[in-house]
Amino acid sequence: MNLTEAGYVAGWRLVRALPRPVVAAAFRVGADRASRRGGRGTARLRANLRRVVGPDLPEAELDRLVRDGLRSYARYWMEAFRLPSLSRQQILAGFHLDGQEKLGADVAAGRGAVVALPHAGNWDAAGAWVAATGWPITTVAERLKPEGVYERFLAFRQGLGMEILPTTGGDRPAFDVLVDRLQAGAVVPLLADRDLSARGVEVEFFGGRTRMPPGPALLALRTGAPLYVASLWYEPDRAHAALEGPLELPDPDSAPLDARVRAVTQRIADGLAAGIARHPEDWHMLQRMWLDQRANGSTAPAAPPAATTGTI
Repeated sequence: MNLTEAGYVAGWRLVRALPRPVVAAAFRVGADRASRRGGRGTARLRANLRRVVGPDLPEAELDRLVRDGLRSYARYWMEAFRLPSLSRQQILAGFHLDGQEKLGADVAAGRGAVVALPHAGNWDAAGAWVAATGWPITTVAERLKPEGVYERFLAFRQGLGMEILPTTGGDRPAFDVLVDRLQAGAVVPLLADRDLSARGVEVEFFGGRTRMPPGPALLALRTGAPLYVASLWYEPDRAHAALEGPLELPDPDSAPLDARVRAVTQRIADGLAAGIARHPEDWHMLQRMWLDQRANGSTAPAAPPAATTGTI
């Protein structure tokens, strides 16, 4: 076990062993310290949030927004570490989904549903809630390095009742398995707000150009499954999410597939932007987001694409 893996193991054990108020206070202190010190991740978050709120927000208010964003990100990790120790009833009580009746109807009808998610709020709590509700859920995860960390995250999410497919190295391509799962009535949530790889779809997002993964649009167009865009945020008592949709899908004869994928992905981007604008402090985007950003968050001519996680 290397130091990275040992750190995750220690985190899981310690955070689950201590009382929640003690752990929450410690994570909040750590977030505030990171906000004061700055650093690469904080600078990226600040640059990304500036795009969301626009140029007119005073710097002091942006400072507070960045601090609140880091507190939200720390809360995500604290709650993720504690999730495996929660009972089914605690998982159900700790998360609320506006629009859950839509998702329940899709599962009951056997048509499944694709849900495009941002890196916001607590997406692990959302997945655990779906599984605890009794609905089948399948998603994907990038193979992290070192392999031991990936295996532990895999076991963590599987232990919550989710089926996790590797983006690469599986017995079958992840996309083909997701098609099968949708046709069997499963919920397929996919992180959809960042994919700077060469295969990402270029979209407009908060007035700039970025790339987002084609997977959610492709799956919906391929299977006919309803496609939703989720917004995720925190309230003081629990994590929340709301569904927009199902999005209207273009007719198969209206345009070539690549054009339809671009159109649907732009609709996803618009839905994600609306949710992030309502709760910018809960958007955990500490990575380069727009094509004109340098690695440190400043603007410049487009840099080479970077990899993302959990997308197809």
